[in-house]
Amino acid sequence: MLRIYLLLCCGFFSFAASADSGVWLLVDTAARKIEVKKGEQTLETLNEIAIGRGGAGLKSHRGDNITPFGSYRIGWVGERSSFRKFFGLTYPSVEDAEKAVRKGVIDQFTYERIVTAHQFHQIPPQNTPLGGQIGIHGLGRADARVHKSFDWTHGCIALTNTQIDHLSQLVDTGTVVKIK
Repeated sequence: MLRIYLLLCCGFFSFAASADSGVWLLVDTAARKIEVKKGEQTLETLNEIAIGRGGAGLKSHRGDNITPFGSYRIGWVGERSSFRKFFGLTYPSVEDAEKAVRKGVIDQFTYERIVTAHQFHQIPPQNTPLGGQIGIHGLGRADARVHKSFDWTHGCIALTNTQIDHLSQLVDTGTVVKIK
């Protein structure tokens, strides 16, 4: 009963359990690229991505500027983002929440909210001490020279506007995104 109440009162949004096309994304933070894959076949590669200012790895808390390693899905698409388009990821995952509750970063109630969201194919809470609003986005009006010069996001994966427009033709809510 508590889980149903959480779903109703907290306004979780639903996303498709899987994208119909079978396409998924492999984000290689070391090589600074996204591979668009179908099965194990690489269909395309998007190079020169930018990641969080703090690099990539285990995201420990909101504001650490780290792009999290893990497996997520595209939970929502923001067509009117200041970054042109925003593909919001289902971060934090259950695995992220398990590590955080063990370390005392989140409490048991927050852990349960994250787990419940994933069980019901919902977007997990985005306002926890682990952070949220992690996604793949374009530059918007940002300077492309800055994008090529250094990692500048707060934990997201950034592409050029041309790249994000192209990617939007290949993915949708439910698309798996693996970040390594």
